Amino acid sequence: MTPDSPETHPAAGHPELHHEVGVGPWEGELPDGDHWDAELLADGDRRNVLDRYRYWTMEAIIAELDTRRHDFHIAIENWQHDMNIGTVVRTANAFLAKEVHITGRRRWNKRGAMVTDRYQHIRHHPTVADFVGWANGEGLAIIGVDIFPDSEKLETYELPRNCVLVFGQEGPGLSEEVHAAAQATLSIEQFGSTRSINAASAAGIAMHAWIRRHVFDQAVR
Repeated sequence: MTPDSPETHPAAGHPELHHEVGVGPWEGELPDGDHWDAELLADGDRRNVLDRYRYWTMEAIIAELDTRRHDFHIAIENWQHDMNIGTVVRTANAFLAKEVHITGRRRWNKRGAMVTDRYQHIRHHPTVADFVGWANGEGLAIIGVDIFPDSEKLETYELPRNCVLVFGQEGPGLSEEVHAAAQATLSIEQFGSTRSINAASAAGIAMHAWIRRHVFDQAVR
């Protein structure tokens, strides 16, 4: 079974909740163009993609996304098979991050990604030193997101356009190696009783902060 198969759909076993996703076989004269997928045209397209990409090949979708990707990267440390990584990848796809970087163990739980990892460039770094060396070579500012005594507020920090936002393992958080290498470490203002929020939630908030600043030109105050 795949993550988007009928067997794993939340409505499985509950017909009253079932909502058919996608479209059936193409009707009428077949369209011309290399981006069309002959199998999908014949059988229908039930993938979790925007309607504009219906019946497109996966390669064509990736190529089109590559023309519009944003200048920020996402990195997450993976020392204990963090369950959040799939959700982070899915959110990075939604906000069109340039790449997602996995530091530590190569294998990660893809269930939360809901197949979006197929459309997202993912790069593995076995060590923090390898990741830091790569980021420095690309001229990217390393921005950690975690709660440290020297953390600055995400809400008022001027995020660089060319940067990589780094998130730590759920529980232990950002490693001291990344903390030391980061241009800045940012915290997210919270108002309830808990000390911290889920790493995947923090990643979504930080990515959207970048989008607001560099796509919608909303200046921090």
